[in-house]
Amino acid sequence: MQMQGIHHVAYRCRDVQQTIDFYREALGMPLLLAISEDRVPSTKAPDPYMHIFLDAGRGNVLAFFEIPNSPAMGRDENTPDWVQHLAFQVEDEAALLAAKARLEGLGLEVTGPTNHEIFQSIYFRDPNGHRIELAANTVKPGQLERLRELAPAMIEEWGRTRRTVRHAAWLHEQEFAAAP
Repeated sequence: MQMQGIHHVAYRCRDVQQTIDFYREALGMPLLLAISEDRVPSTKAPDPYMHIFLDAGRGNVLAFFEIPNSPAMGRDENTPDWVQHLAFQVEDEAALLAAKARLEGLGLEVTGPTNHEIFQSIYFRDPNGHRIELAANTVKPGQLERLRELAPAMIEEWGRTRRTVRHAAWLHEQEFAAAP
């Protein structure tokens, strides 16, 4: 089986119009289409919903469901708040800084830029509470190849120890050495 890409990623939202407005205004994602049914096609369960699809660029689609007959939205309280997020790529660091200024101009609280060495990123939340990351690649020649080589050994060690694996610590050594 050969994957051809992600068809779409779907999340829940509180209000489809508010979600459409936010993603269009804050991130320039237009509405592609909407689907609404009385029953869930895969399970046949009676559960009216509105399913929207937004254009995230380059053929990528971000989708949301508003499901008014379900309990209020929540989150997995056993998973740290920073773990689950949507990350979108921007052209470069200048675009990342421009996006940060634009988002702050819309009244959003934005964290970052954060240096991940192979990319810089900023973080903010949509009106549903979903954490959004915008990332600009800053990878240097050879870094991704080195990380790919290290990955199997890192996964093996993690599987044995469930402790921090230091094989790729070189990514952040300079950043942490400069910290007070």
